Amino acid sequence: MFKYISAADRHHAAPAAWLSSYFLFSFADYFDRDNMHFGPLRVFNDDNVAAQSGFPQHPHSEMEIVTLVLEGEITHQDTMGNKTTIKAGEVQRMTAGTGLAHSEFNRQDKPLHLYQLWFIPGQKGLAPSYEQKDLGFMGANKNELVPLVTGQKVLEDVVYMNSNSTVYWSNLDEGNELEFKTFPIRMTMIYVKEGTIFVNGTELGPNDQARMTNDDVVHVRATKDAQFILIDLPANEANY
Repeated sequence: MFKYISAADRHHAAPAAWLSSYFLFSFADYFDRDNMHFGPLRVFNDDNVAAQSGFPQHPHSEMEIVTLVLEGEITHQDTMGNKTTIKAGEVQRMTAGTGLAHSEFNRQDKPLHLYQLWFIPGQKGLAPSYEQKDLGFMGANKNELVPLVTGQKVLEDVVYMNSNSTVYWSNLDEGNELEFKTFPIRMTMIYVKEGTIFVNGTELGPNDQARMTNDDVVHVRATKDAQFILIDLPANEANY
């Protein structure tokens, strides 16, 4: 099954003057019983944070939290003792596990753009942990699917998480195409940052998304230079 969701159908939230966020799933004040999650992917927020602003300390538990910085940089501090800066092209993963708290601020004089994804972990009761890598995903490895975060130990030079899922990034030039082989027991989600692609024959533009189940192959072709995220997920809760 192929489900196309247009950019206009995302939920827009602006709870403060400094934050503009698009929720791809039910989150905070947005509730849609039919849009709670896609497999273990529980949250996907497309956030824009104004200069010298951010999220004060707040708690999390039993979630794998992945942050991809697209533009600008974010200053992170948590109750595990981590004090870090995540710049564009870097990836951060927090295992909230039994509980932690953190803050996220844009200390720069320019806007910050990031994606934050939350995954339901494959195991509860884990000790909180943290990982961060500079993968330079915004400009490198053109016309490929580059793994950024995964629960598959066979992949190298990635950030690991406690979810049987993998997050890929692609910078696909106009006229190029790629295939992602999957299985009926897996699901695939694509979200476009910029450009135009055809996914299994359906056109997606900036901020459009596709959610696919029961597929064997996902075929992507760019008709305009594109950047997009592809997420491979288990279809059954027992495999999260």
